[in-house]
Amino acid sequence: MAQSVAQPTAAPTAPPAKLPLKDIAPWAVFGGVLMLILLYFIGAEQGAVALVSGEGVHEWVHDARHLLGYPCH
Repeated sequence: MAQSVAQPTAAPTAPPAKLPLKDIAPWAVFGGVLMLILLYFIGAEQGAVALVSGEGVHEWVHDARHLLGYPCH
């Protein structure tokens, strides 16, 4: 006699909650500004311009420069 295996049924799910743009906008702006600052320090600091004196910033982001294709030496 063959036994039938009951297949589990999926429970109904609620539709995803909508997130208003006014809740996302401050985080998007913050993330964009943070990415621009990071891009500056990786791409330009200790290169053509320098806001921080010395070689410290250059040494910290040296490998990231090569990974992204920025020439530094």
